[in-house]
Amino acid sequence: MDYSIIYSSGTGNTVILAEAIKEALPTQKCKYFGVSDGEEIQTKLVFAGFWTNQGTCDSSAKAFLKTLKNKDVFLFGTAGFGGNQEYYDKILDAVQENIGLSNKLIGTYMCQGKMGIAVREKYEKMLAEDPDNLNVQDMIDNFDRAATHPDLTDCEKLKQKVRALND
Repeated sequence: MDYSIIYSSGTGNTVILAEAIKEALPTQKCKYFGVSDGEEIQTKLVFAGFWTNQGTCDSSAKAFLKTLKNKDVFLFGTAGFGGNQEYYDKILDAVQENIGLSNKLIGTYMCQGKMGIAVREKYEKMLAEDPDNLNVQDMIDNFDRAATHPDLTDCEKLKQKVRALND
């Protein structure tokens, strides 16, 4: 089946996942790969990628998802925080609210993604002002864990989910 991969990516993390999807599927079947250009998507199967902003998808992804009609949609995204499925499921639930009822959600995937260094610098400043704040130290630790994501394991898990769609 022909497919399109549309994504928005603030730091490059979601692009890495989009490329993993393309690697998992027949390249000749990919009819569009990239950010939304505002044109109507011609394929029935759409892989829609986003980065997380305030517990849901970014505004560009939100606007794109609202344009879809009668599509099979696979959502994929990254989040700097988290690292557990419960957190990701909350985000995915919020993102799904942007998909119209004429569409069918056929799969989802999320993983952690690295954040810009300005985020760590902000946390370091907060910790300097309140050295005993364990929550801020946890945020710094999370930042450091996220620095290598999405990694090869994250991409392989996504590829397996995508390939399973054909089974």
